[in-house]
Amino acid sequence: MNPSRIATRSRRRFLQKTLTGAAAATLAPCFVPAGVLAASGKPAPSDRVGIGYIGVGRRGNQLMRLPPAGRIVAVADLDRSRAEVTAAARACRAATDYRQLLDAKDVDAVVVATPDHWHALPSIQACQAGKDVYCEKPLSLTIREGRLMVQAARKYNRVFQTGSQRRSMRGHRLGCELVRNGAAGKIHTVLIQNYPSPWEARFPGQPVPDGLDWDAWCGQTAPVPFHRDIFVQRSQPGWISLRPYSGGEMTGTGAHGFDQIQWALDTDHTGPVEIWAEGGKLPPVVYEAPEPLGRGDRLCSAGFRVRMRYASGIEVRLEPGESAAGAAFVGENGKIRIGNNEVTTNPEDLARVPQDQWQIRLPVSDDHLANWIACIQSRERPIADVEIGHRSAIVCHLGNIVRWVGRKLTWDPESETFPGDEEANRYLSRPMRAPYQLPEQI
Repeated sequence: MNPSRIATRSRRRFLQKTLTGAAAATLAPCFVPAGVLAASGKPAPSDRVGIGYIGVGRRGNQLMRLPPAGRIVAVADLDRSRAEVTAAARACRAATDYRQLLDAKDVDAVVVATPDHWHALPSIQACQAGKDVYCEKPLSLTIREGRLMVQAARKYNRVFQTGSQRRSMRGHRLGCELVRNGAAGKIHTVLIQNYPSPWEARFPGQPVPDGLDWDAWCGQTAPVPFHRDIFVQRSQPGWISLRPYSGGEMTGTGAHGFDQIQWALDTDHTGPVEIWAEGGKLPPVVYEAPEPLGRGDRLCSAGFRVRMRYASGIEVRLEPGESAAGAAFVGENGKIRIGNNEVTTNPEDLARVPQDQWQIRLPVSDDHLANWIACIQSRERPIADVEIGHRSAIVCHLGNIVRWVGRKLTWDPESETFPGDEEANRYLSRPMRAPYQLPEQI
């Protein structure tokens, strides 16, 4: 293998597309006799971790390829037909109220694969119910949500994996190890994609599909008329680009890219201390269907390049054309670029130090779900523990907040506040509609 280009199987960029909710409908459970799978050399159902899925859209279904130690026992989705179709295909039971999964004794853990505005509440309630959690990235809609999720996991001693799958991809791990081992010398600059912030939107109302609880789908956000291009990510922006439900691509793909920066720089416990952006305050970009795809993305990023500085002096620069789900690390000896599960270096000989001579080796995981389930059984912390996911999400949120405020900000990673800055601190949380509010404290 050419050591200057470390490549492994590429994986597609993942977008979560799923929902969860608060209505009730359950199908008859499907029972598997104990010992059926044990006869074929696999663990019996009683020896496997029972998994419930909260949200079974595209991303939820992508996460259903479990290792032998896990088994799907139930799914929940606010779209009744989607829940029932998925349950029939997986030979399990279906619900439209995720709380039924939290009450079920055969559900040991849950996968939360909902839109971002529905990540925190079911994750926290799952911890309170004694369930372990896998929550898709970005972990949170706001910084306050993320800290409450960490507190819940710690208080109730839960194994909580964030869906930052690149921590379980060999090329990304090796690239971060190269940076950590000083192959490029002392790092002074990191380059990453200039991710767009979320759009505002005005959509004409459409009939709500039968079996979908749209009011509950809106959850903590102010209800708006149903429109399919909010509910489902198709050729139009969809919820993942819209501010009520997401942080846009700054938190969507950015959760992967910034997570790689955090890992490579050994800053999983902290974050930037200064953030600023070119162009002043980002004006609201309103999407009105039908508009050409991409126009809003350009307006939400072009001319508003974000800069961040860590306490070490390393500067992160968001630039067009840089790696979207990775980053380029520039040091005194050259550049290491991580992206698409591969590493390239300039000059090429930066990567020619034999791996067995590296002093720093990072935790190894080749399967994100398998790592989570193994940690459920061992009670160890997974490779993308909730605190790691929270810290990486914070970096994403900072990128949006500085655009919304339009001036240089100082961030305290310890208190997770903007010291003395009342305007910026208002963005640490958002108003939440009853009855979908989070607790004041865990």
